[in-house]
Amino acid sequence: MDGRLKLIQSRSGYRFSIDAVLLSQFTTTRAGDILVDMGTGCGIIPLLLLLTRPVQHALGLELQTSLAEQAVRNAMLNGFEHRMDVVQCDIRQPPLSPGVADVVVCNPPYRKKDSGRINPDPQRAIARHEIMTSLEDILAATRMILKPKGRLAMIYPAFRLTDILWKMREYRLEPKRIQIVYPGLKSEAKLVLVEAGLDGRGGLKILPPIIDQGDFSI
Repeated sequence: MDGRLKLIQSRSGYRFSIDAVLLSQFTTTRAGDILVDMGTGCGIIPLLLLLTRPVQHALGLELQTSLAEQAVRNAMLNGFEHRMDVVQCDIRQPPLSPGVADVVVCNPPYRKKDSGRINPDPQRAIARHEIMTSLEDILAATRMILKPKGRLAMIYPAFRLTDILWKMREYRLEPKRIQIVYPGLKSEAKLVLVEAGLDGRGGLKILPPIIDQGDFSI
């Protein structure tokens, strides 16, 4: 961001990746939106959106104390303490009124609890594996807090695309936009960005692909 955004992160433990940046670019926002970020970490996604979009207010939900504290400090560091709040909570039971959010964003754990090696670092383990929350937990909470016709934007592994599309519809979230991320022109897809609307009509747009890290490729 050419120095416009300053961030505090842990020297060890969980650190955000390009995935969060791509998700912030992909998310559809409108003037005056109330945005909720589920599993905000250090607050990177709401901070990017507050900096670049006409979002009225952002709320970051975070389970882990150290990350929630980082997000609060980062909001203050960038002068957004009056437009961004952070709540330490279990996102499976968000302490929010129904229908409060215009937009929900989430960069969730990518892997099921029983798949692959669990990272010995607790922060990284919770961020990468469905230890504390699952895709279904996130979708159920999203359906509760979204306004009618509200939007959910997520980034997910490409190999789990079937899972996310099927489950979104199960929770009345109709997929509306998809953008696929490829490491290279001859590589299989790595990630997929999906946006859905609560009780939306059918009709899916597949956007041009992102190659490597898109605008941030070296």
